[in-house]
Amino acid sequence: MSETLPLAALQRIAEALERLAPPPHPVPDVGSAGAFVWHTAPDRLEPVAKVARVDLSLLVGINRSRDTLLANTLHFAKGLPANNALLWGARGMGKSSLVKAVHAAVRVEGHDLKLVELAREDLPSVGRLLNVLRGAPARFVLFCDDLSFSHDDQHYKSLKAVLDGGIEGRPENVILYATSNRRHLMPRDMIENERSTAINPGEAVEEKVSLSDRFGLWLGFHPCSQDEYLAMIEGYCAAHGVAVAPEVLRAEAIEWQATRGGRSGRVAWQFFTDLAARYGARIS
Repeated sequence: MSETLPLAALQRIAEALERLAPPPHPVPDVGSAGAFVWHTAPDRLEPVAKVARVDLSLLVGINRSRDTLLANTLHFAKGLPANNALLWGARGMGKSSLVKAVHAAVRVEGHDLKLVELAREDLPSVGRLLNVLRGAPARFVLFCDDLSFSHDDQHYKSLKAVLDGGIEGRPENVILYATSNRRHLMPRDMIENERSTAINPGEAVEEKVSLSDRFGLWLGFHPCSQDEYLAMIEGYCAAHGVAVAPEVLRAEAIEWQATRGGRSGRVAWQFFTDLAARYGARIS
């Protein structure tokens, strides 16, 4: 007949097992802000006091993408089914601006939705981030800006934890919005090179290319017309009280775009910033 271990011995065994067990994921204080930036070493959510963004009404020429993303985000904020979204296309056409503006618009409607920015280089830590957000009493848009992958880049495997969720599944309170200049998140010449040199061309790039297929929403952004470019600038002037004669505004805006070699929402904002300074207007 075996002897019963003394209580002190049992307590020491229990304490040793506790030390071996990983610490529980801390529940972050998400009530302190509406937006956060994820940092590693150590892992933490850093609150953002003021998000750099423009009003949704000032984003011109992307009406379809605006309405689609806003509806999807509202569904998610209300606890309804919603899709991860990939915003891809021309540089400077408002992809990241739209994500931030939609987040603000949803919060204005009374939904306490949080925005969490995840840097591309921190993708390997996304599993830890999901575990932190999983237990938090809020709903989160996980935002990864300017996402793309090179030939030997393995970060895309980490992204699958958000899109597919593995055996646990993606947390019900988290959705992913990503922006990229590339529809398939990798350069076209890299796709062609791998297909031409692989023993099985179809399988060579399928894993990376299929990553973009895991986004339920694809929203394309294309270069703007001159009329849309001018409408953006006129909207900024009206919103910030900068009064300029229409013919002067048009001539200077067209000259500015010529010096930049193209038109985009970013070029329109850069012109307006210069214009506002010359007219003594303050913009925030």
